[in-house]
Amino acid sequence: MPRRSPDLSLSDFEQQRFLSAGSNLTVASIDADGFPHLVAVWYVVIDGDIHFASYRNSQKVLNLRRNPKVACMLEAGDKYPEMRGLVIQGEAAIVDDIYFTARVRTLIGEKHGFNAQLSPEAATEADNKRVVVRVDALKCYSWDHSKRPTRS
Repeated sequence: MPRRSPDLSLSDFEQQRFLSAGSNLTVASIDADGFPHLVAVWYVVIDGDIHFASYRNSQKVLNLRRNPKVACMLEAGDKYPEMRGLVIQGEAAIVDDIYFTARVRTLIGEKHGFNAQLSPEAATEADNKRVVVRVDALKCYSWDHSKRPTRS
């Protein structure tokens, strides 16, 4: 009889907790030549969705305007038994609103321990150069190697 592999996936609650506590997210878009374009971004979770700010003319935003398919990966762990990860595949929505961009940038600043502007009403020219990308999740998968049974 074949051996069953243990379920190493994160529960929905574990996924949300892991995502909310994470720092650097790897974002993959598709470039004009059809290759993956990978970048690291700081992000926040608002209403269960990933949001990050970027310059409106950045390569990732240009890619996502052309093809909204996106994949995001969050990973942690330095040793194999500690490795955890979450991949979210979905569609990117570009939100071009200076006040929402200011809000997202403020939340990211608070998450990472630095002071951004105090309120969305204090939106600046810097916010006007950026847009927010919201990731509308369609599919996800995860792993947590700490759930792997230990051998005795």
